[in-house]
Amino acid sequence: MSTVTEPPHTHTFGLDTFGDISSAADGTPYTHADAIRSVVEQGVLADELGIDNFSIGEHHTDDFPMPAGDVVLGAIAARTSRIGLGSAVTVLSSDDPVRVFQRYSTLNAISGGRAEVTLGRGSSTESFPLFGYDLADYNVLFEEKLNLFAEVLKGDRVTWQGTVRPSLRDQEIVPGLDAPLPVWVGVGGNPNSVLRAARYGFNLRLAIIGGSPTRFRPLAQLYFRALGQLGFGRRPIGIHSPGHVAETDEQAIDDLWPDYLDLMTRMSRVRGFAIPTKEMFRHEIGPEGSLYVGSPTTVAQKIAHTMTALDADRFDLKYAMGRLSEDKLRTNIELYATEVVPRVRKLLGD
Repeated sequence: MSTVTEPPHTHTFGLDTFGDISSAADGTPYTHADAIRSVVEQGVLADELGIDNFSIGEHHTDDFPMPAGDVVLGAIAARTSRIGLGSAVTVLSSDDPVRVFQRYSTLNAISGGRAEVTLGRGSSTESFPLFGYDLADYNVLFEEKLNLFAEVLKGDRVTWQGTVRPSLRDQEIVPGLDAPLPVWVGVGGNPNSVLRAARYGFNLRLAIIGGSPTRFRPLAQLYFRALGQLGFGRRPIGIHSPGHVAETDEQAIDDLWPDYLDLMTRMSRVRGFAIPTKEMFRHEIGPEGSLYVGSPTTVAQKIAHTMTALDADRFDLKYAMGRLSEDKLRTNIELYATEVVPRVRKLLGD
């Protein structure tokens, strides 16, 4: 009698960016155009080094001049052959679901089926006043637009009615897909958002940007439970968290701390949170924090621990933060691809 052994589970690893304004070697900040061109080169480098996915998050600020990440992804697609390309988040609430689908179905065609999209309500809300939306409609905007996106994704002619955009009646949506378009729902800790992702059978992406990553374990368990009750098979869970890799722990801390403090100080004026101290920063890079900062060994061990705790299938490192110089960003990418990811795969038994 023979025993059938299931193949080991394979995890995937990506890089995320918001198009942060980095700087030249002499400290001169990049212009918006420089930053966008730099992201294209970073995506090409990630492909060359064997990273599985490269994602760009939508933002509309001077720090993150990346309102049209799909355009940048199209430029990367034209110069790469294997890497998956998608949004770290697309703020669906302040966008149109039909246009989002059309942009990413177009990217899927250009890239030969390598596109994906992450849909979110928007933790950064600058797009709401920019496009004339009321934050009082925060929840209904996402709920209805996600429903419409799910209808468009089916590939049939669409008839749909809601309250936040004009209705559609027997409408054809082009271009159609000739390869699957994976859809993720970005969640920052809201159980209702987890259940919403499960209800549509979409993948779950957990944005863990503060506090202990293990506090998201109940959300992961809720997602798997809900999928089972709804009759879906397993869907992937992905993790998005910020970090920085250097040759040594202290080098990584020295690289990141000044720019992290500068960025968080500027963001605190808009979001109202406390300016971090060095002690708070060190806690966040420790075992119970959400920052993956250190040497390849340190970062790999922390990623493997988090993925195991959450039974996650994918980890994406949000690698650019503040005005880190271009050479430090490239070193980060290279160490993550060539040293961190192989270590994590070994730790996870891939």
